[in-house]
Amino acid sequence: MGVLTLHRCINYGSYWQARCLVEGLDGAGNEVRLLEHRSSPVDRAEWRCALQPELPAVTRPDARAGYSRKIRKFLEAFEALPRTEPFPLDDPTELDVFDLVVVGSDEVWNLHHPWYGGSSIFYGEGLPARRLASYAASFGNFTAADLLKGRWTDRLGDFSVISVRDYNSKRLIEEVLGITPALVLDPCLQFPESIETVAPHETDAPFAVVYGHSFPAWFGPAARRWADHRGIRLLSVGYHNDFADRQWPDAGPEDFAAAMGGAEAVLTNFFHGCVFALVNEKPFACTLSDYRSSKLGDLTVMLGAEHHVVAPAEAEKQVDTVLAEPLSPSIIRRIAGLRHSSEAFLAHVLAPVSV
Repeated sequence: MGVLTLHRCINYGSYWQARCLVEGLDGAGNEVRLLEHRSSPVDRAEWRCALQPELPAVTRPDARAGYSRKIRKFLEAFEALPRTEPFPLDDPTELDVFDLVVVGSDEVWNLHHPWYGGSSIFYGEGLPARRLASYAASFGNFTAADLLKGRWTDRLGDFSVISVRDYNSKRLIEEVLGITPALVLDPCLQFPESIETVAPHETDAPFAVVYGHSFPAWFGPAARRWADHRGIRLLSVGYHNDFADRQWPDAGPEDFAAAMGGAEAVLTNFFHGCVFALVNEKPFACTLSDYRSSKLGDLTVMLGAEHHVVAPAEAEKQVDTVLAEPLSPSIIRRIAGLRHSSEAFLAHVLAPVSV
């Protein structure tokens, strides 16, 4: 079985969703490998973005040095993942034939992705597979159903079964294929066992994780006032944020998981910042960005966690409210219900492979 996703991104969520999906499927008794697609232009674009994530704002030199170390840690982590032999992103014909290729999670169908957008392999084109399925696939911030019609719709029609992780992707599939895809959990929520093996990060003082960058101007002061009032230090993981007490820009993938596991709370504008808070049942406060508003907003609606999305009008009050209490039992129950239905979906997909 092959898994095709964006596993080589310098991004904690991309890494962990790939690892959790592969290890989760492997735990069901299947031989699973990530399809190791390579592209020099994509690598260069990825590394440029990782070195200067706040563009158009200029990255400060001390943060840039940390981002360089972060890239090296990711490259080392990639080497430990179970992968096929490398092959060109635009020519998967070198691969052996797979019984099943699972496409997803992540923004594999986002035609607006700055460097993966338009790569037809993620729509199944040229893949040597007897069956194609998607798990928790997403169109990201792409919302134009009309632009999917034709070639892209034809390719999606080759999938035996489709599941997505957000309402925007569900709507697009319904519009272009006339079918209702299954709505499933991100692999990190579906298969948290890999994450839970990482020992939590410990410090002398209680801390909250800040994860993300380019926060709106009002978010940092609200987070700062909350932390000072509670006597909690703010640890910025993966990126530099001036309002945090400590910067950890060179955290590797397991460092990130450890920090999330040891935190008192999470403040984020990233999708997987929310996901990791949910995996660890931590209170969290999030804000939407233009690029991530669809998938992050859909996640909170799906789980009944809309009140965790902070608005500028009452930012300080909202941050204090959502971080003051443990995660709501109703959210935990919704995750459990979706985990059950996601497990049923995967059982259906994998049944022919297991025989």
